[in-house]
Amino acid sequence: MPTYRLDLAYDGAGFHGFAKQPGLRTVQGDLEGALEPWIKGASTAVAGRTDKGVHASHQVVSVSCEPLDTDRVMRSLNSQLAPAIAVRRIAQVPDGFHARFSATGRAYRYRIRNSAVPDPFTARTRWAYPEPLDVDAMNAAAPALVGEHDFAAFCRARAGAPTMRRVLWSSWRRKGLDVDLSIGASSFCHQMVRSIVAVSLEIGRGRLPVGAMEEILTSGDRSIAKGAAAPGGLTLVAVSYGIEPLPRPRWVSETS
Repeated sequence: MPTYRLDLAYDGAGFHGFAKQPGLRTVQGDLEGALEPWIKGASTAVAGRTDKGVHASHQVVSVSCEPLDTDRVMRSLNSQLAPAIAVRRIAQVPDGFHARFSATGRAYRYRIRNSAVPDPFTARTRWAYPEPLDVDAMNAAAPALVGEHDFAAFCRARAGAPTMRRVLWSSWRRKGLDVDLSIGASSFCHQMVRSIVAVSLEIGRGRLPVGAMEEILTSGDRSIAKGAAAPGGLTLVAVSYGIEPLPRPRWVSETS
């Protein structure tokens, strides 16, 4: 049977994560429900299993099934799944393609609204954080994450799950009241980005020194970096395959 790649985006606020869970609304559950007339019980694979409340502006899913009329299926899916889920492309891909195992990189953005006054128009996709933040200090700590490291201190433990990861870049910026982290890696372990954000905010508030990021990373001790930033600020923004480079924002330098 042919294999198809679906590129999609979703607002994760109304979902209990991507992966199917009995009795709970999930992105995979809604997607496979809408796909069922064509895939007839086949399971989808995903590039990154986002948690409850986490968003994606560019997620990738693959499925093997009987031949599809891709234009017709795409119209049907968007009619059923909008506005929470949008399917941007469906294309047949070579045999052996797997959304997760074929991926060579993933990039996330974490967005903060750094203001004491909440903004109802960004509340679903930005974490409202009222404390003043020293973004220069957060940026000074970020390069410690770049390279191949054991990220056990920043990952929620899962039995038998490896925690070695290769981070390609990590960079913060402030634009008015908005403070954003862009981070790219070969892959991420569970809650890794949200845990990095939590430590970064402690540095930005002056509660931890800049060197704490590297110290926590090398400790491998999850209890030191306990806690995670709110899920609503996190968005999966890119996935790369094969030799294609993982796209980074223009404001992120090649040395970040």
